[in-house]
Amino acid sequence: MQVIGLCRFSYPAIGGFQVEHDSLEERIAYLYADARMKERFRMLEMVALPCLRAQTDQNFTLVVVIGNSLPPEHIKRLQELTADIPQVQIRALPPGNHRQVMKEVLNEARNDLCAPCLQFRHDDDDAVSVDFIERLRQTTTDCHGLIARNKTLAIDFCKGFTARFEPDGIYATEVHRPYFVAAMGMYIAGGCKQSIMNFAHQKIARFMPSITIQDAPMFVRTLNGYNDSRQKNAQEPELIRLTSEQEAEFEARFAIRV
Repeated sequence: MQVIGLCRFSYPAIGGFQVEHDSLEERIAYLYADARMKERFRMLEMVALPCLRAQTDQNFTLVVVIGNSLPPEHIKRLQELTADIPQVQIRALPPGNHRQVMKEVLNEARNDLCAPCLQFRHDDDDAVSVDFIERLRQTTTDCHGLIARNKTLAIDFCKGFTARFEPDGIYATEVHRPYFVAAMGMYIAGGCKQSIMNFAHQKIARFMPSITIQDAPMFVRTLNGYNDSRQKNAQEPELIRLTSEQEAEFEARFAIRV
């Protein structure tokens, strides 16, 4: 079964951001600001990409959506960072309605619309466990009956970490976050044109059966200066400096090394 991931890398969408701007030009200026791009590339290189390189199941596609206005030096760096990940497909698109553009991208990435597929979202500052693709695919086998009776099914690995990366090491705490973006996937039946981008992630269980699995930490959500979801004074858990042994476990689980 085809597995398709979607990563938006500073794509200037119309809608889709909690940080609001008065014009598209203001949004592009915000997204492409030097300090922000430096941070996004740091998170991409340190957090989001290593876990994909290390997946125990390498049979997946990750579509990285960028704006066609992204400066050439950033496009070049993105191409260099992903050159050794054959699963990555970079698509440069003009600004458009957030959900509509992403739904079209996902459907265009399907090899056969008549065949079922699995989809997931992958933010450029989050990580998934190195066995995420393997476990996502295995869950569809475990849930054969539900899949046989439904066109869509949410698969939510709801245990993970919130983390911050400092010069002296990793600060983190384990969290339970049902229906979070990272480490949540969706089964779509053959012939169904819905996608994981048809639904707000935290509301997805209102529209389809869902399976939540909490037996192991499956994601890392990073805290950094440009988290879109943290720009409205959201409360965050207290983070504790990991020991060297815990950092080694973190690396084994998520391929993150600081």
